[in-house]
Amino acid sequence: MEDLLTPPLESIYYEDDRVYVCLASFPITQGHSVVVWKERREDIQTLKREEYEYLMDVVEMSRKALRELYGLEKVYLLYLDEIKHVHWHLVPRYNEEGFNVLNHAPEQITDFSDVLKLKSVFYTEKF
Repeated sequence: MEDLLTPPLESIYYEDDRVYVCLASFPITQGHSVVVWKERREDIQTLKREEYEYLMDVVEMSRKALRELYGLEKVYLLYLDEIKHVHWHLVPRYNEEGFNVLNHAPEQITDFSDVLKLKSVFYTEKF
């Protein structure tokens, strides 16, 4: 079973005892983020209702932070479970629509300059 990549600490813009949110290690667009359930769970269906609702609240706050910082209309949510660990990808959509945004070749992230701005926006949201 594959594991999630360990994110660089400088990529994390929200963390608590249940989840963390970070810029993706290999983003396909600027701001591509990952919301990760810390406790190893193989499928989202294994979360209790309260856990699922909490996870989705964090996903929504992350979407709002990305939309505000980058001035976006859309942030796509992708749930892929090939690695058997609950996590959501949040992929900002800029000037493309539909699946076209998924055609970008991911490159390893080296610029973490947006993290402080994302933290600032994220923490102004109401939880």
